[in-house]
Amino acid sequence: MKYLVLILSVVFLFSCTSSKRVSNTAKVTRVKIVTDSGTIVVRLFDKTPLHKKNFITLVKSHFYDGLLFHRVINDFMIQGGDPTSRNAKQGEVLGDGGVKKTVPAELDTSLFHRFGALAAAREGDDINPKRASSYSQFYIVEGTKYSDADLDLVEKKFNLKIPESHRAVYKTEGGTPFLDGRYTVFGQVESGFDVIRKIASMPCDEHDRPKTDIKMKITLLK
Repeated sequence: MKYLVLILSVVFLFSCTSSKRVSNTAKVTRVKIVTDSGTIVVRLFDKTPLHKKNFITLVKSHFYDGLLFHRVINDFMIQGGDPTSRNAKQGEVLGDGGVKKTVPAELDTSLFHRFGALAAAREGDDINPKRASSYSQFYIVEGTKYSDADLDLVEKKFNLKIPESHRAVYKTEGGTPFLDGRYTVFGQVESGFDVIRKIASMPCDEHDRPKTDIKMKITLLK
């Protein structure tokens, strides 16, 4: 079954109590995705610790280096992370490869599919009712902008309630609201939105694989 759709900033807080200074450090984790079409920087969320830890482990092991964005759909998303895409022949159908392990779903209603959301691909509900995520395959949302009427239809069709704050983003920035609550969002693009658009607009074959390979290399930013 093909998988569906799919640290630079440190803040110090200081307080002094009884002549003793106590410090708390908040660390933001970012990754850099270098592609043939440009570079994307993504911040990983602390609210999805299992996905964050898994993704960092794969990045540190250079798992993604040389893999392809093997499935891209304009105005929707770009997907990668299939290990069989490394050195795959042109025209070869990709998307079924990967370690046969999953990551438990971490569906947080505050994390949604706005433009630039990083989310985990997974198998469909029919064989994956707990909505566990693929061990390695991910997608980055491009999406499109929605009107209030469009969002009303999405709510009705997919039995969703889209918060007003999310609606504002979907109307101004765009995204894929119909995926909310169904796939784990675990990061957000901070720069490289033009790269997402460029990759998503690539000519593709009938399986949504770009006719020109788009390779990636992912590293942690420190």
